[in-house]
Amino acid sequence: MKNEKAIVVFSGGQDSTTCLFWAKKQFSEVEAVTFDYGQRHNEEIECAKKIAKELEVPHHILDMELLNQLAPNALTRKEEAITHEEGELPSTFVPGRNLLFLSFAGILARQVGAKHIVTGVCETDFSGYPDCRDIFIKSLNVTLNLSMDDTFVIHTPLMWIDKAETWKLADELGALDYIREKTLTCYNGIIGDGCGECPACLLRKRGLNEYLKEKGDIE
Repeated sequence: MKNEKAIVVFSGGQDSTTCLFWAKKQFSEVEAVTFDYGQRHNEEIECAKKIAKELEVPHHILDMELLNQLAPNALTRKEEAITHEEGELPSTFVPGRNLLFLSFAGILARQVGAKHIVTGVCETDFSGYPDCRDIFIKSLNVTLNLSMDDTFVIHTPLMWIDKAETWKLADELGALDYIREKTLTCYNGIIGDGCGECPACLLRKRGLNEYLKEKGDIE
């Protein structure tokens, strides 16, 4: 893979930035693609732009506003509360998001001559999102290849690891401090450690603390 090209589906968050650093180690050429679908806060797009520029990665921003029209929810509507009732999908679930993102990433990959697509989906800490499951990714990989008569490979470096292990991977890539300080995971649009209260921040913080305890940096 070292002499090949990859497209990273990139939001500027912890997971996708970890995947971006991972891809830069794995492939000779890496480009990033960010989707503007009218998400809860525009800071996500700006954060992705800044990171891509700092890491010297060609960056594509694609307009996916139609998704906002089709799937009103807590990630596309600031007035909707972020909730997660037991037995139900979180209010932050955007139906079809990864299906569309990876499909368009595949089209872009074909245009720029990339055979590899990297995404930060994870079945371990996935909040029940059906489009983060390994079986979905494998199915879509086959569909993409059949639809364009090509041989793409979708990579999911985080699929079977939890947030603590994701921080460990970031550390092994020499990027822990960068990812902690410059990525945006917070549903309220606060870069770095975030608001500390939303579900995304709590998951991120819990994983970081678990990893730092394991490493011996905190008690």
